[in-house]
Amino acid sequence: MTPNDLKIKEAVLRHLGTKASRPASLKEIAGALRTGKKGLRRLRRVLRSLTDSGEIYMTRTRRYGLVEQMNLVTGLFEAHRDGYGFVIPDKSGEKDIFIPPRRTMGAMSGDRVVARVESRLRMEGSIIRILERGQKKIIGELCREKDIYYVKPRAKNIPFSILIGPGDRGRAKTGDKVVVEITSYPTAAGPPGGRILKVLGEVTEPRDEVNMIIEEYSLPRRFPAAVLSGARGMRRRIQTRNRVDCRDILTVTIDGESAKDFDDAISIRRAGAGFVLYVHIADVGYYVPWDSALDIEARRRGTSVYFPGSVIPMLPEKLSNDLCSLVPGQDRPTFTVEMHFDGRGRITDRRFYPSIIHSNERMTYTSVRKILVDNDSDEREKYGYLLESLEIMEELCDLLRNRRIRRGSLDFDLPEPEVLLDIQGRPEAVIRAERNLAHMIIEEFMIAANEAVASHLEGTGMPSIYRVHEKPDTAKLDELRPVFSSFGLNVKKAGIRVFHSILKQVKGTPHESLMNILLLRSLKQARYSTENIGHFGLASKCYTHFTSPIRRYPDLVVHRILRDSLNGGKLSARKIAHLEKLLPGIASHSSKTERTADEAEREILNAMRVWFMKDRTGGEYDGIVTRITSSGLKIQLKDFFVEGFLHVSSMADDYYRFDEKNYRLAGRRGKKTFTLGQEVRVRIDRVDIEEREIVLGLVRDRR
Repeated sequence: MTPNDLKIKEAVLRHLGTKASRPASLKEIAGALRTGKKGLRRLRRVLRSLTDSGEIYMTRTRRYGLVEQMNLVTGLFEAHRDGYGFVIPDKSGEKDIFIPPRRTMGAMSGDRVVARVESRLRMEGSIIRILERGQKKIIGELCREKDIYYVKPRAKNIPFSILIGPGDRGRAKTGDKVVVEITSYPTAAGPPGGRILKVLGEVTEPRDEVNMIIEEYSLPRRFPAAVLSGARGMRRRIQTRNRVDCRDILTVTIDGESAKDFDDAISIRRAGAGFVLYVHIADVGYYVPWDSALDIEARRRGTSVYFPGSVIPMLPEKLSNDLCSLVPGQDRPTFTVEMHFDGRGRITDRRFYPSIIHSNERMTYTSVRKILVDNDSDEREKYGYLLESLEIMEELCDLLRNRRIRRGSLDFDLPEPEVLLDIQGRPEAVIRAERNLAHMIIEEFMIAANEAVASHLEGTGMPSIYRVHEKPDTAKLDELRPVFSSFGLNVKKAGIRVFHSILKQVKGTPHESLMNILLLRSLKQARYSTENIGHFGLASKCYTHFTSPIRRYPDLVVHRILRDSLNGGKLSARKIAHLEKLLPGIASHSSKTERTADEAEREILNAMRVWFMKDRTGGEYDGIVTRITSSGLKIQLKDFFVEGFLHVSSMADDYYRFDEKNYRLAGRRGKKTFTLGQEVRVRIDRVDIEEREIVLGLVRDRR
């Protein structure tokens, strides 16, 4: 939109929001805004843009109104394999809306939609318009019924097949796994149609499964030629003018053993009774200017996607693993957040500036743990010149972490899975990834830097992107009360205070991990927004993402805005208008690409777990019940970090029903029950590579 368009947009929204008592026609809006005949074309364009974005809705009688005043909600649709789904509203604080199967209007997962709320009590509604389609390609199996060809989707949340016309089948044969492009989307009148783009080979190795998932989620593996050419042309020479020289400050990076892109480095020193912490972040914006080919491609990707043993990077390797990576022994351009803390860990001053660093050492989490926790004499001797800095880091980390927990930050300590691959790329172990003191040091220092940048930008009043996390829906917490009671936990506290009460009660108990998972499931997903509504999980009033610009696009955007804020702090009205137009789309798209990356990473992890267990059919293992549904039990194996499903149909000793009040599976005739956290002995009955499922049979419970 031009600046004039933006003025008209604001006027339209203001009129519909405060002056119009009912949906208004084009003529009525034009009259209220005193738009002459020459301005009608521009007004129509603005109304079309507002309708397309979901900010206003046009009725069948061509009248316009604000969606919130018409009992409408705009958001993303998440579909279930049984046909129903939920709309996750764009607007902060709104509850998810349940959409029954016959009211989806053919919407698919990832679509941006407008839904009418038909019951506020049940939060149930119908989709009345699809604003933007989220899926354009689908993986599935080509099937034939008489003379009709169709593709049966592999994804469980797509409840319909895609018809394939006679000329759209290519060389695919019945039974082939294919990539199909959707050419017409489902409607009330009929199913979707598509054309086959590619025939996929047989899945005989884990890497074939990875490739299929990459295709399924349309993850971009190859960079366009213009992007690669631009990266190859980058020079190593760094302009030191207007940069603070930090090369004489002792600086280290701390990352995992397999990391290749180093976003952040840290330096620290004492200052009287307090501390000065320097968080140096790779200055990606130095190499990637706004709207360059590199920038547009990074914006499209939104994030790097990490798989066991590989990565689909947001930036070409020349940048991500070389020029922008803070490798030791090399000068690198950075953006530094310098923070001063008193002896109690309270921030007293902060500075932001472009800088240049020369990292002294590439440290790993394991090595830092050996030095600080294990007191390993060999490791301490090897890195003797870093001991003082590392010990100061530990001291400040403890202060910052304790302050964060006291202010109400949720202290989840969830085990993360790690897949170990052999030289052929096959999974040879699935273990719990270690999380030690070194991880906590980096985590606390990055949180501090992100908060400092966010509060500074909010103070300037400049348009920006924030990392927000809404408060949980208290109704979801109420649903967990029977679970808490079954563990003998005190749940008298109301609302979101339940989180802190439960976490405190289970800390250090055998049920801590399980309770953490249950509480985490009840939380909304963090996202990017131009509106700062705070971060519930961190108990932060103002938070952003600044510390990983190599792998997250919003961080790169925040770098640019921070740089602008330091150059006098005043932007032209035109630049502000441009950012106000651009940033909401970037925030929404980045949230979407993050969700896609998370889902793809989960699917590949599930696939690796299944491949790891495929030769263990018939084996017996001890496990713990981690989830209960009317269909059966989700069991976490003790020997491996792998989950399987025990279906009620395989439990032949009784008829079992889900006792929702006491959150357990109970036999109807006998007294046998299954509760969360209960230990059971199970057998691997079947490993389904196709469905990525591990099917269990019950040997006996362990009570």
